[in-house]
Amino acid sequence: MTTFLQLAFVPLAAAVLSCLACGLVGNLLVLTRQSLLGDAISHAVLPGLVLAFWLSGSRDPLPMVAGAAAAALVATGGIGLVRSAAQLEAGATMGVVFSAMFAFGLVLIELTGASSVDLDIDCVLSGQLETLIWPAAEGLASLVDPAALAQLPRELWTLVAALALVLAAFAALWKELRLVAFDPDFAAAIGFAPRSLSLLVLLLTAIATVAAFWAVGTILAIAALVAPAACARLLTDRYGAQIALSIATAATMGAGGYGASALLPPVLGLNGLNAAGLIAVTAGLLVTLSAFARSRRAARLGA
Repeated sequence: MTTFLQLAFVPLAAAVLSCLACGLVGNLLVLTRQSLLGDAISHAVLPGLVLAFWLSGSRDPLPMVAGAAAAALVATGGIGLVRSAAQLEAGATMGVVFSAMFAFGLVLIELTGASSVDLDIDCVLSGQLETLIWPAAEGLASLVDPAALAQLPRELWTLVAALALVLAAFAALWKELRLVAFDPDFAAAIGFAPRSLSLLVLLLTAIATVAAFWAVGTILAIAALVAPAACARLLTDRYGAQIALSIATAATMGAGGYGASALLPPVLGLNGLNAAGLIAVTAGLLVTLSAFARSRRAARLGA
């Protein structure tokens, strides 16, 4: 048990928390047909993260989230400007803006020297789950020992805080978010502010993405934003069931993928497998199974 807590508990928890935080926010993106927005934000926040890291000299959550939020707002404004100037449709405009900002972020990593300190391209793309260890753990008692808990990697606490913020937003604005997701015109007609809520969704997406970024990287953050919500949408048309199924899918995606990365190498005779990569593979399998279940249900109803 001690070995598990020291080497596997934190990366397993980080994988599940990342998928939960991103997966919950992803429901709002999928239901409003803005899945590409999550892709755009997860790429566009990179320059903000690098600049925040460069200016503050640390990866503390506050400057990181502030930098990511600022970059997300710049990206949103840039999408609007490019769309109006070039008369492009929304998807193409997002592709242009987030690709440019992501490339700019990669250049900044080298220009600011961040790659030689605590931020490099491998971390950006695939995260660092395998490096998240807890040497202070000495058995189950460590889970309630304040001194041992204080030695947990800060990435885990950042993910806990991000998930708590997302859950609080859903709890406080459950009806409003549901209404905006399904009928924004009616929401505006009865006095809700869909534009303000859209900004909130943008901010929540940035927070979840930044929190997941350090642990699992950009690629998996995108998968976690879309896959759980897409699976749930394939299986239900009810909002409450959508949220519940996405939570179950996100937890399965994180735990199953990380578990596979730990269990498969000895079976296959390999030295190791990338945890983030197998979590993404698990996400693809879950979407495939959900699509198959939907088609089977449609066939039964049609028969």
